[in-house]
Amino acid sequence: MKKILGCVRRADDDFDMIQPGDRLAVGVSGGKDSLALVKALSLYRYFSHKDFTLEAILLTLGFEPFDTSGVEAFCREIGVPLTVKKTDIGPIIFTERKEKNPCALCAKMRRGALNELAAAHGCNKLALGHHRDDVIETLLMSLFFEGRLHTFHPVTHLSRSGITVIRPLVYAPEKDIIHLQRTQGLPVVKNPCPADGHTARQEVKELLAELTPRYPFVRERLLSALRNKEQYGLWDKKSSGSLHEEPQDA
Repeated sequence: MKKILGCVRRADDDFDMIQPGDRLAVGVSGGKDSLALVKALSLYRYFSHKDFTLEAILLTLGFEPFDTSGVEAFCREIGVPLTVKKTDIGPIIFTERKEKNPCALCAKMRRGALNELAAAHGCNKLALGHHRDDVIETLLMSLFFEGRLHTFHPVTHLSRSGITVIRPLVYAPEKDIIHLQRTQGLPVVKNPCPADGHTARQEVKELLAELTPRYPFVRERLLSALRNKEQYGLWDKKSSGSLHEEPQDA
């Protein structure tokens, strides 16, 4: 947990993610990343001395079975209120529209629903559980499939909704989150999506796994490139890092 909290503190310091008086909604999917995030933020609010409030929001996508009871008990245990909202995003994408490439539309619909729910609860910020490996995978997906250098930003202000999206785990390696899941028994809900494990992101994840033994530094180098403002400017810190519109491929 200390490693994850250290990554959260570093991201907050680098990108001014959280200010005193903020009302944070954490988008909880039932996966390990969002559960690790809500756990970390539940602890961070006590030693950061920033006096922010925290609640969790969870969308069900219409896939069955999807048992949220473990997540509900977990949030009660750590003292974070949880709201569960049912949606029909899954059936709309797979049954009605029969999307051949469902992930982009699903992500867009989920983001919209999360933003609306966060705003309805009076929150000014929405925290998402994207970690360091998500950042790198998105960068490579953008390069391979779109021909551009792009990934999501640690802080993204959405001018239309007034919500600011923050990603406090952008420095956290996925392996540390997996370790946290195993040692603390996070109540992960199996993803019932039909496309789970059969996506372009999974292919890029496997490619990185193949490259890492040969080039152990590859992930850190890619993250360093993002932070190299003078050469690439993909991640601007503090003054300009919160002015970008929401990415469509995150």
